[in-house]
Amino acid sequence: MVIDVQIACHESGMPSARQIRSWVTRAVAGCGRTPVAHAEIAVRLVDREEIRLLNRDYRQLDRVTNVLSFPAGEISGLPAEAAQLLGDVVVCAAVVCDEAAEQGKSVDAHWAHMLVHGTLHLLGFDHQSVADAAEMEGLEASILVANGLTDPYLTSR
Repeated sequence: MVIDVQIACHESGMPSARQIRSWVTRAVAGCGRTPVAHAEIAVRLVDREEIRLLNRDYRQLDRVTNVLSFPAGEISGLPAEAAQLLGDVVVCAAVVCDEAAEQGKSVDAHWAHMLVHGTLHLLGFDHQSVADAAEMEGLEASILVANGLTDPYLTSR
């Protein structure tokens, strides 16, 4: 799997490209859904303005958010050996760092959670219904706990 990391902002507390790739890989491995061979995911770290514009343009919500996922969907006619783009995960570094402080979490743990969350969206998981949210949150928690972090939903369950 190819994980393209793009850093388009400067914020303290951001994970390294290696850490980002590691969490995306862990999310894929731990979700129970195998992506196509030669899968590719792009992860872009952005500032507040870029995430606000993306949220406004693609979700009609003119506000900043922590993470957005853009699943690519099937691309018909692609040769079997070509990389299949699973999609893009866009994370606002400033929001993730602020949320970690507000929620009393380590910045690294919150980054891991946002990367796992965004990656699961690319793999078809969602939280639109109560049942879907319970499934996705349970999966996020199990991936994070299996990799040495605490359940991010523990205090809200």
